[in-house]
Amino acid sequence: MRIRRTLTVTATTAAVAAFAFTGAVPAQAAEYSSVLKIKGVRYDAPGRDSNKCSGGNTRNEYLTIKNYSKKTKVNLKGYKVRDRAGNTFVFRSNHILEPGDYVHLRGGRGTDSDGGNVVYRQNCNFIWNNDKDTIYLYLPTGKPADIHAYTKKANDRDGNGYITYHG
Repeated sequence: MRIRRTLTVTATTAAVAAFAFTGAVPAQAAEYSSVLKIKGVRYDAPGRDSNKCSGGNTRNEYLTIKNYSKKTKVNLKGYKVRDRAGNTFVFRSNHILEPGDYVHLRGGRGTDSDGGNVVYRQNCNFIWNNDKDTIYLYLPTGKPADIHAYTKKANDRDGNGYITYHG
């Protein structure tokens, strides 16, 4: 009898835990009201990883952020991008995204360009892990705009190092 009771308590505890877990929406599955969303990520730059500023391939690792609004321009100044380990990039300059427009946030050093839809992190280290990571996009207020977790195995079925989110 004692074993049965323990199993019942364990099963009940597990059922309550499962119910509580399903009642809470994980951050990466939540839908946020921001018009800016992560369109995709090149988390694994083609070739052998080399984070040298000269001759390296960190500029081939990038995050695509898109303005999904049909009417509203968005200034990226103050928006923040972070990975699971806490590596952070803050858009410190004005960069206007027209409705439907996008920007590639690239690694490496370079000149930001509204016309070229590119902002450089001015850092030659890779930010995204090649096996799994979480991408956080925060509004200037600090509230989440979009969050996505990925694993190479589950999310990059064709193995090309690029994952699309909001199409």
